[in-house]
Amino acid sequence: MRQRTLLAAALMITGAFGASAQTATPLASYADADGWIDVQAMTCAQLAGTYQEDADMLTTWYSGWYNGLAKKHMINVKRGKDLEHQVIVYCKANPDKKVIQAIGVVLKDKRAELGIKMK
Repeated sequence: MRQRTLLAAALMITGAFGASAQTATPLASYADADGWIDVQAMTCAQLAGTYQEDADMLTTWYSGWYNGLAKKHMINVKRGKDLEHQVIVYCKANPDKKVIQAIGVVLKDKRAELGIKMK
């Protein structure tokens, strides 16, 4: 009896993950005819609704973009992953926002937490 219960639970979990993976939208579907994605127009709903590896890639690109604007040439992998997670969590809670707005909110909160004041 216990084995049947465990098997049923395992099948339910597998089914739940399979269903969520099937509902994800590939990042490439947001590209124009030439393959370009307007990252400034990308919404939180789009980021939160894509595959995890696509969300990871896109948030890494945003990180590089922001670091390039700041003329920074180094990466803190642990901090980057943490900030990426925070952006995705924010986006899931605020699907109507743009991803760049979500990044701004998360970075502002992180700076406040670290006591960093912007000029």
